[in-house]
Amino acid sequence: MPSKPAQPIARWMLLLLLGVSFVARAADELPSWNDGPSRQAIVDFVGAVTQEGGKDFVPPAERIAVFDNDGTLWSEQPMYFQVLFALDEVRRQAPQHPAWKEKQPFKAVLEGDHKALADSGMQGILAIVAATHSGVSTDEFIANARRWLASARHPRSHKPYTEMVFQPMLELLGYLRANGFKTYIVSGGEVAFMRAFAEEVYGIPPEQVIGTTLGSRFEDRNGQLSILRLPKLVHNDDGPGKPESIDSIIGRRPILAFGNSDGDLQMLQWTAAGKGPHFAGLVHHTDGKREWAYDRQSKVGRLDKALDMAKSKDWVVVDMATEWKRIYPFDQ
Repeated sequence: MPSKPAQPIARWMLLLLLGVSFVARAADELPSWNDGPSRQAIVDFVGAVTQEGGKDFVPPAERIAVFDNDGTLWSEQPMYFQVLFALDEVRRQAPQHPAWKEKQPFKAVLEGDHKALADSGMQGILAIVAATHSGVSTDEFIANARRWLASARHPRSHKPYTEMVFQPMLELLGYLRANGFKTYIVSGGEVAFMRAFAEEVYGIPPEQVIGTTLGSRFEDRNGQLSILRLPKLVHNDDGPGKPESIDSIIGRRPILAFGNSDGDLQMLQWTAAGKGPHFAGLVHHTDGKREWAYDRQSKVGRLDKALDMAKSKDWVVVDMATEWKRIYPFDQ
């Protein structure tokens, strides 16, 4: 007949087995992550917020996770992929806009004048995006974006842009959803462009994609109903614009946020400032062989202030070179 002290031992063994089982499931669901501090921090956090009765338990309805897109879920070098799409759209649409031949920055695009395009700066890029992303219905624009995504190829890998996604982050999205999280994209990218591929590539439906938005107008043309896209910026979903859109659209403060640049700093701060458990993470591009190595001096995806903040606040910084077994789904 077992003695009474055996009961606590049995309970301890049961808890140990459950813990081992949880870690084993994490290993199965995060196979592209090396054993290391970032992966362990993720597993520990998810285990804590999903353990019913635990001090850090978070109800499923409050398990909100937000992710930047460019540089966090897919690559962003040598230029943001949406900008490359916009440049190709200038060339495609040029016959309908003969004035572009003499008007900057469109003239620079058509003539391949990279210096003149660079000199136009962010204002020039915004002008190109506004012109190529408007004047059509939302449905027509998404169809244009999907056509480009199906045919365009990345200049270095020669793969479709939708294959330039990070396999470890795809696994993380699935792992979080399997543990009751609702995953959102909160990106500086234009919202309709991202909605053209986000559900197929990331498993994130359109209503959970938040981004920079242009103006729009409802139209009824002889019974043909559509939403016309206007060349007017309504919301820039970058920097402080990210927590603003999270507050207005999601209505809950996230408990987990991932980014990769200074444009994500305020989103990470907003997440980390919430009551209860929270997780703030950065993807640090340190792998110049398999992807790109860049941070403080980069013109694309600059990571400077956010990196310093992450170190001072003990946020998770994922070292891509050492912590990811592979980068892309097509990697061996």
